Amino acid sequence: MKIDILSRSKNIYSTARMVEEAAKAGHVVRVIDPLKCDIKLEKQKPTVYYKGERLDKPDAIVPRIGASITFYGTAIVRQFEAMHCFTTVSSQALVRSRDKLQSLQRLSSSGVGMPKTVFTNFGKHTSTILQMVDGPPCIIKVLEGTQGIGVNLAEDYENAEAILEAYNTLESRVIVQEFIKEAGGADLRAFVVGDKVVGAMKRQAQKGEFRSNLHRGGTATKIKLSKEEEYTAIAAAKSLGLGVCGVDLLQSSRGPLILEVNSSPGLEGIEAATQHNIAKEIIKYIEKST
Repeated sequence: MKIDILSRSKNIYSTARMVEEAAKAGHVVRVIDPLKCDIKLEKQKPTVYYKGERLDKPDAIVPRIGASITFYGTAIVRQFEAMHCFTTVSSQALVRSRDKLQSLQRLSSSGVGMPKTVFTNFGKHTSTILQMVDGPPCIIKVLEGTQGIGVNLAEDYENAEAILEAYNTLESRVIVQEFIKEAGGADLRAFVVGDKVVGAMKRQAQKGEFRSNLHRGGTATKIKLSKEEEYTAIAAAKSLGLGVCGVDLLQSSRGPLILEVNSSPGLEGIEAATQHNIAKEIIKYIEKST
């Protein structure tokens, strides 16, 4: 097969690993920087140009679209879809997953467990908002944040009010979320490919930090999910229409709770923690789906 990986660089770990596994499986693979693509719109002749040259139609694409290029990257994915190429992440699912509020609304409707969450239009009724999430303490996070950036722990009413007031002044929309104390500063990352979890790790925040992101100094270890945790991760992926994704969960006294779903999860952390060939699983999923 011909497989195009939409990525800013072939040297990124996740991209390089998928190139390696695709080549091992005998496929022809190219790395295409989506920002260097042009779209030609013509009646029933959708085409993509790369660095001025028309691209041959691939059999499948693997979008590795970072949050900062969501708009243009999604447009490129949509063009490949118009050319009837299989994609591991559809343009619609990509947009849906990047809208944190819409994602949470869909997850809530799907019936999976999640922390109590409030979204308000620059609300100043802090006390009422905190009561709705059983806080303080509570988590306040910006809608556009990634890798733990823009995530704050408000330990008391005064702290929460100050954080909300600061974001309101900046006109930055936030969500306020229930703090799950029993999680102990840890979360789970389940890597979903197709209709199964192909790897899972537990990420533990460093001492004095409540965010478990590896980019913030957290550590990761392999973990075997419970049946309920595995079911929840797969259900979350399906609710957003994602064929490949990372699902972040918290372990709570009332069962697994979904934090968020990442449509472009990195492979380095999960492969290192699990010692499992996740890149190969993605290539096998493409082979099965095309």
